[in-house]
Amino acid sequence: MAQNTDFIGTGRRKTASARVRIAPGTGKILVNGRAFEVYFPLESQRMAVLQPFVVTATTGKYDVKVNVAGGGATGQAGAVRHGIARALLEVDAALRPLLKAEGFLTRDPRMKERKKYGQPGARKRFQFSKR
Repeated sequence: MAQNTDFIGTGRRKTASARVRIAPGTGKILVNGRAFEVYFPLESQRMAVLQPFVVTATTGKYDVKVNVAGGGATGQAGAVRHGIARALLEVDAALRPLLKAEGFLTRDPRMKERKKYGQPGARKRFQFSKR
């Protein structure tokens, strides 16, 4: 039986969810079938995605395929970063202290609070008048 060379990690941030598959390669990154530079046009988003590789000194050693959905561009970039960090853990468990220290393994739980009935927003109240 052939040895599986793909390592999978699931990343989430806000309402974005990313399924990340990494395999030994040349550093090519595809996000939803498009080049990573095209999908994330902002430099800050591209840096966020690459941070786990920079911290673990594995830049250019793995090809990455990502399926990401939900949320906005920044949330998706955070979800991809989380997924890459988790996939790198599957490759080498010794990377855990490096990734943990940078906070890449922590799922960012901040989400939009839901709107409640009887008021116009999550926290805002209708104007109160005593008479």
